Amino acid sequence: MTRPFVFPGLTTRVVFGHGTLAQVPDEVARLGHSRALVLSTPHQEAEAQALAARLGDKAAGVFAGAAMHTPVEVTDQAIAAFRAAGADCVVSLGGGSTTGLGKAIAVRTGADQVVVPTTYAGSEMTDILGETAGGEKTTRRDPAIRPEVVVYDVNLTLTLPIALTVTSALNAIAHAMEGFYAPDRHPVTEALSREAMLAFRNALPALAKDPQDRDARAKALFAAWGCSLTLGHVTMALHHKLAHVLGGSFGLPHAETHAVLLPHTTAYNEPAVGDLLQPIADTFGGTAGAGLWRFAKSVGAPLRLADLGLTETDLDRATEIATKNPYANPRPISREGIRHLLQQAYDGTCPA
Repeated sequence: MTRPFVFPGLTTRVVFGHGTLAQVPDEVARLGHSRALVLSTPHQEAEAQALAARLGDKAAGVFAGAAMHTPVEVTDQAIAAFRAAGADCVVSLGGGSTTGLGKAIAVRTGADQVVVPTTYAGSEMTDILGETAGGEKTTRRDPAIRPEVVVYDVNLTLTLPIALTVTSALNAIAHAMEGFYAPDRHPVTEALSREAMLAFRNALPALAKDPQDRDARAKALFAAWGCSLTLGHVTMALHHKLAHVLGGSFGLPHAETHAVLLPHTTAYNEPAVGDLLQPIADTFGGTAGAGLWRFAKSVGAPLRLADLGLTETDLDRATEIATKNPYANPRPISREGIRHLLQQAYDGTCPA
């Protein structure tokens, strides 16, 4: 019997394909804007400048200072640049760091956003913004945070390094994983999540052999869209809480942290919601947590928090922060349980 559900509908326009970057100027115009500030990280500044050149007189300039975990001081600098340039919208080119900066500007200024993802991290379809201030990361949701347009260009992912390909894909899978047991889950996101996991399962081994496999890249980007859409319509739980703690309070890299945590947070909740996590077990084999761990290992993903810069002495403090104001979760969150989870993730052992 199909349970009752509420699906609020899709409000973000999606443009997906090969070569769709060329449509960004039209999408800016379609929103009724003519002065777009292009955002990127310092690493992608050259690509941002090229996109600004493509925008022509619709470009208000480039701000290439986006940083991991969206520090509020960077947002303040970007807003000053936005206003000084007379911009009326933002175009965010890059991964989660750049998308986060665009959201932070939008929620403070009311600016529309066009997002052009270049990884699979998957925050572009959500109304979620995580920001870091004073060594702690806080997260909020607001309809004003959700981008108006997302342009997925498969060609932009052809040169994505295989290490980032893998970690950002596992980051995306984490969104789908939490969607399966979210209290506000519904058939739309469940179906997309199943398709996304299958697509990632088939695409990542192919990309490990040939990173420029266009068909596999298209499958992976489609999967990232599905996972991002899921996250944008369900409640987050333990996995995202721990990722926010380790990123915001300890400075761990975003995608890699999600990748390492994913099997362990899945295994932690599996005793409580194993039936809801069965699609993951069916996709990757065995139990859901162990299946994800074996898959991650097979595609060369990082497996240990110890390799990301965390020290064993950090584990007690991380446990304290994570359990201080925990997100709602299907299995009760205990200090002992989270400390054990973090120890396994620190050591990189396969979760039972």
